Amino acid sequence: MRPLTELDARGIRGVLFDIDDTLTTHGKLTAQAYGALEQLKRAGKSLVPVTGRPAGWCDHIARMWPVDAVVGENGAFYFWYDAHAGRLGRRYQDPPALRTEQRARLETIARSIIEAVPGCALAADQAYRETDLAIDYCEDVPALPLDAAERIAARMREAGLTAKISSIHVNGWFGAYDKLAMCRSLLTERFGVDLDADNRAWVFVGDSPNDAPTFGFFENSVGVANVTRFADSLVVAPKFITRAAAGEGFAELAAHLLKGG
Repeated sequence: MRPLTELDARGIRGVLFDIDDTLTTHGKLTAQAYGALEQLKRAGKSLVPVTGRPAGWCDHIARMWPVDAVVGENGAFYFWYDAHAGRLGRRYQDPPALRTEQRARLETIARSIIEAVPGCALAADQAYRETDLAIDYCEDVPALPLDAAERIAARMREAGLTAKISSIHVNGWFGAYDKLAMCRSLLTERFGVDLDADNRAWVFVGDSPNDAPTFGFFENSVGVANVTRFADSLVVAPKFITRAAAGEGFAELAAHLLKGG
């Protein structure tokens, strides 16, 4: 990973960013980090949070934050607020009937995982999810070691789920989609962007193993400093790294992009 100062900020038109422990710090959205979003938006940058957080959160984010859209539940959907129509737009990977059927199956899988891995729990935001299962291993429960998160992920895969570890949860879902796949759909459908041709104009910033596909794809992929926590489990590392961690690292990236024009 190269220092952020080596990232050429000229021509960058948009920023895709994880939320937990990338934009936020210890679970809080600081004034510094939110201010960085406002500054980027005023400078004309397109902004898209790309998160494992639930549909309920993403509804709020799309409506209230200075962003152009939000990808949620690790790529299950994207939401955007259409200011001209005065309504929220939603685009899902799977149709409604399939999502309903899969949620019932996820409830059974969740019970078996919680029984098998002592100390973990259903994530507090599970009630607001439409497509995936989130098991908490260090947000609202006493922190478990990463090997416990790996055991949770293994149980999910044995049950037929795609499983990814974030900085706070282990997420599992039916299907092979991920953050990158839905980012591609979003940018093509809402922005008219061909990411293969226009990769260089976008930055992705994250902090954990579930960001690996996006770290690998984007020429300008950035990890905030706390990404080193997962050094041994990152399948693909970001190309650049900030000096500061979490929200302060995001603000550092914003300042670098704004300075570069």
